[in-house]
Amino acid sequence: MSVTSVEGFVAAGITAGIKPSGAPDMSVVATADGTPVAAAGVFTSNKMTAAPVVVTRSHLERSGGLAVAVILNSGNANAATGQQGLADAERMCELSAESLGCDSDHVLVCSTGLIGFELPMDVIAAGIPRVVAARRAAGGGEAARAMMTTDTVPKEVTIDGGGFTVGGIAKGAAMLEPNMATMLAVLTTDAAAEPAELQGILRAAVATSFNRLTVDGAESTNDTVLLLANGLAGPVPDDALAAAIADACGDLALQMADDAEGSTKTVLLRVTGAASDAEAAKAARDCANCQLVKCSWFGEDPYWGRIASEFGAAGVAFDPERITIAYGGHVVYAEGRPQQPDAGAIGAYMRQRRLHLNVDLGLGDGRAEIVTVDLSHGYIDENSRTS
Repeated sequence: MSVTSVEGFVAAGITAGIKPSGAPDMSVVATADGTPVAAAGVFTSNKMTAAPVVVTRSHLERSGGLAVAVILNSGNANAATGQQGLADAERMCELSAESLGCDSDHVLVCSTGLIGFELPMDVIAAGIPRVVAARRAAGGGEAARAMMTTDTVPKEVTIDGGGFTVGGIAKGAAMLEPNMATMLAVLTTDAAAEPAELQGILRAAVATSFNRLTVDGAESTNDTVLLLANGLAGPVPDDALAAAIADACGDLALQMADDAEGSTKTVLLRVTGAASDAEAAKAARDCANCQLVKCSWFGEDPYWGRIASEFGAAGVAFDPERITIAYGGHVVYAEGRPQQPDAGAIGAYMRQRRLHLNVDLGLGDGRAEIVTVDLSHGYIDENSRTS
């Protein structure tokens, strides 16, 4: 269940020595025969852009959307490292290309970890030939594990498209804000598609998955989602491929929420009845990022007041007499006054890992969905240190 569930792709993950802990920290995903295939990428919109993002964008442009491999390291983001960082990201591609026997422009690069530290290139230079040599058809799980930073579990997915397959791996546990996050994802498929077609499909899939995920309202410097298509399954209907890619991205995004730093609740927030989709999205995001609301989720408290207040302050069309707030099927506020759901039933519901929070504004047809998490002591502990 991974990128190597797709025929024609290989992967590996090793301990190169980047992380002081000795945990796995270098991965590769590649075509099995070293042939360039159609590729697409979606990246962070943060203007504090990390070197690997700049280099990968450039390689996709120069190659016309073709790639043989993605080389990834964890433990160091190679961000805010200036010209040296760019040179190091390019060198990672060159070293990978030498080991793979391909052109450097056909190698894409991703890094994740702490910002502001130059890569230990002696360690990386020694590790790249080893990870390339280790690639195999069953190596997807190893690659997923070696991408991890504060993740507690690897994130993998396989989607059966009916005649073709989509596989994926990802990492991400915090700074997960719409327009992506501290996250990396690599997707593969054996469907045939042109690079321009893949780019459109991937961008649409990211919009309904990773871009609807927020943990703490922060956006990272390194966010990257890459998609490689080797065409071994032949052409497939555009809508079928788009649906499978969207399903894969959605599954990985939910896995990231479930494993977010310190989280105890994953909240699927659905807003309906807004004046427009844009207003629904604005209100949903404001509520999802509200620290007071997040704390109430951690406390398993279905208190509606913080939610109603956040929607009222969101700058969208709002009428306190028309909003309805419900956790699952338990209505806690409606018709301008609090409701009295069964205490035992809603208490049991709030103890679940995943909560469905439904807010209807009662004003129009606008709707939006956001996936988010609570705010716990564990998140604060994790983010109070940089090493």
